[in-house]
Amino acid sequence: MDKLDYKKDFKELYLPKKTPVIVTVPDMEFIMLDGSGDPNGEEFALATAALYSLSYAVKMSYKRDHVPSGYYDYTVFPLEGVWDLVDKTLPPTEKSNFRYKIMIRQPDFLTVELFEQFREETNRKKPNPYLNSAEFGTIAEGLCCQMLHIGSYDQESESFARMDQYCKEQGYQRRSLKHRELYLSDPRKTEPHKLKTVLRYQVENT
Repeated sequence: MDKLDYKKDFKELYLPKKTPVIVTVPDMEFIMLDGSGDPNGEEFALATAALYSLSYAVKMSYKRDHVPSGYYDYTVFPLEGVWDLVDKTLPPTEKSNFRYKIMIRQPDFLTVELFEQFREETNRKKPNPYLNSAEFGTIAEGLCCQMLHIGSYDQESESFARMDQYCKEQGYQRRSLKHRELYLSDPRKTEPHKLKTVLRYQVENT
């Protein structure tokens, strides 16, 4: 098959419209890490680096002596994060109160056994204290509301307000305060007002 490119092959999920829509998200496999605190800190950077190290080990595994069964070429998926609050009484602007699960989606040829092999290899080649805390598993989101947010992360509340209003008009309600973000831009190389982030949260019929 041709190289799998998430921007083309999963356009509905990774390049949505700049207006809210309701989508059904299929079950997907991820390498994940849990954490809490301000995402601008060193811990978040180290955790993110661990996820990318593992993901690129999977991507480049065609160079191994034993190529994974079913391997195909693909574009590494973007970083994602599920965000919640440690103390629900504090405002969402208090970044030290964040609880998160960051992750990168994986190709369907990756297995638990292979993941453990890649973890061991990455630990030898590029040690990172967060590698041993990483997990591989399936996440089921199901029915969600999502939209493409363009702008700084601090302005996401405006897009969430539009999503909330859309859900109300369409007969849906948000299931929890948790939400997912898919980072389509590198904040180190992109001006804040040009950042592209998919915002998504689970919904149910009212």
